[in-house]
Amino acid sequence: MSKQINVALIGNPNTGKTSVFNALTGLNQKVGNYPGITVEKKEGICKLPRGVKAHIIDLPGTYSLNASSLDENVVIELLLNKNDKDFPDIAVVVSDVENLKRNLLLFTQIKDLEIPTVLVINMADRMNYKGISLDIPYLEKHLETKIALVSTRKNQGVDHLKDLIANYKDVSVTPCIDASEIDAEYFGNLKKAFPNQLLYKLWLVITQDVNFGKTDRNEIEAIASFKTKSESELKRLQQKETIKRYQFINNVLKKGQTIDASQAKDLRARLDRVLTHKVWGYLIFFVILLTIFQAIYDWSSVPMDFIDSVFASLSEWTNDKLPAGAFTNLLADGIIPGLGGIVIFIPQIAFLFLFIAVLEESGYMSRVVFLMDRVMRRFGLSGKSVVPLISGTACAIPAIMATRNIESWKERLITILVTPFTTCSARLPVYLIIIALVIPDERFLGLSYQALTLMLLYLIGFGTAVFSAYILNKILKIKSKSFFVVEMPNYKLPLIKNVALTVVEKTKAFVFGAGKIILAISIVLWFLASYGPGEDFNNAENIVKAEYASENLTEDELHQHIASYKLEHSFIGITGRAIEPAIRPLGYDWKIGIAIVSSFAAREVFVGTLATIYSVGSDEEETIKNRMAGEVNPILGGPLFNFASGISLLLFYAFAMQCMSTLAIVKKETNSWKWPMWQLIIMSAFAYVVALIAFQLLK
Repeated sequence: MSKQINVALIGNPNTGKTSVFNALTGLNQKVGNYPGITVEKKEGICKLPRGVKAHIIDLPGTYSLNASSLDENVVIELLLNKNDKDFPDIAVVVSDVENLKRNLLLFTQIKDLEIPTVLVINMADRMNYKGISLDIPYLEKHLETKIALVSTRKNQGVDHLKDLIANYKDVSVTPCIDASEIDAEYFGNLKKAFPNQLLYKLWLVITQDVNFGKTDRNEIEAIASFKTKSESELKRLQQKETIKRYQFINNVLKKGQTIDASQAKDLRARLDRVLTHKVWGYLIFFVILLTIFQAIYDWSSVPMDFIDSVFASLSEWTNDKLPAGAFTNLLADGIIPGLGGIVIFIPQIAFLFLFIAVLEESGYMSRVVFLMDRVMRRFGLSGKSVVPLISGTACAIPAIMATRNIESWKERLITILVTPFTTCSARLPVYLIIIALVIPDERFLGLSYQALTLMLLYLIGFGTAVFSAYILNKILKIKSKSFFVVEMPNYKLPLIKNVALTVVEKTKAFVFGAGKIILAISIVLWFLASYGPGEDFNNAENIVKAEYASENLTEDELHQHIASYKLEHSFIGITGRAIEPAIRPLGYDWKIGIAIVSSFAAREVFVGTLATIYSVGSDEEETIKNRMAGEVNPILGGPLFNFASGISLLLFYAFAMQCMSTLAIVKKETNSWKWPMWQLIIMSAFAYVVALIAFQLLK
């Protein structure tokens, strides 16, 4: 058999479908999006006996073929479209041994499409603990299928599953029930109208609002228009179908499954009472969050410092070893720092996804989502929005990627648009140096004014995100089904393999997704800062030497003055001068203007840019502070960085979208430049107005 087998992995959420996918594919997998939509597509290759390969698609979790969300539509569209290159030769339905009755509803529906379907009963290692026993031969006979009893935790049953996939032609395609019995006359007329079509496929086309890709459009529209019944009558028929299926499932499980209820009791109910409690639930969640973010900062600081020093050394080595010229400058000052700007995010992203994966795998994250829904719902957000909003305090990029599990497109879009308001770690260098300059180092009731200011900036960011969500919910006229269903899975120890694969895949998605755009803009910014028009830039060395001829400057000091002069007359320096009239009402001069423009690459670039402008080494933070403190406002006199301009600058960075990598990931997640552009314009305008008001009131 030389043909590659197409396998669709299907199942309810929380049945361990991802674990089965990982067990079959290992590292031979990739993650992308379905064409034209933002639903994640996971596919991989599995090696089967006799050298056969299986192409496995892990389809989004769905409870039935009655779709209610974008990702559930994907399942139906694939199963009904034989022209699709991924149409399955065999469907593998993954069920959970503890929820077999509910999981079998989806299984019986897929069987009605006459696709070879095998049943995986997962988490078999919990059967003894839960007092469950199964009569597999009886179940196979009455469900008209082959069954693989699997435990991914103990790596049991995976080889048997591979054998079943390889021998998919031996799997029965006989439906479990005759769904047409719910209304024999209606289905009889339907069959007469479309004699060459599968009856259950006709029924799904009529009742679902789905797109069938390359299928014959006229044929589909003709079927979909065959609605001799009203919407409410069709809904009643769907309910009758569901009841009929559950009657069949109950009859099969009466003999095929036995449960000893005395053994099935466990700690879950008691744990849920504490973890979803109206008071203790929030307190425990807050403590867990504090621990996670403290760990993210502590653990990622060492690898981040290492990456930073490696790329700095690489730039220095490139400058020393390669012949002087434009290419060496591009490499040393553009490409290498650009790559460093991508790679330095990896530790934080990896640790963040590590913790999220552990919380999800353990079953705790579903409790958090349930807990937060009652708060978030008032502001047009889902309970699931809490994960991205909290993740945003480390970095907005993985936070926006974490919105993928929000079913409602409207709630997901609002979450993506407001998440950048939460204070990320890239803002910290800006906040710390400005707070040190303009907020007195004094205490109130033992609390530092500077620490309180920093905490207030975090609270302002989160508050603005939630308030913006409320406004967007009123403004955006997007029709999106909004309901909240979250399943409380059993608590379990996370599988190391699953957690590791999640971390690797999510980190790869950032590096190769946003990374390309970050690198490209870094190179553009390097060019704008390294070149300039006219004699002032070209003769900078002679001009600066003449200006400081009477002073006894060291070679390093002279070099710094030349660099500062060149920057002022470079394209980015001219840009700073050009925007000075617009930013002067905020209390800023052209130098701050350059720092604001260049920090679009990443907010933390602000401090480094000012260090270069003020002709000081960026590693001498105290010197930077002294030079910044000594800067004089050319219009008003007095210190440039005073209380009014400092607060104005802090508020500007609290609200402005000063991060191209975030824009890149928003574009990727929304499949459009429209939303990131609106985000950039509105956040920047809001930041400008708030900073303007603050300066004018405080000066």
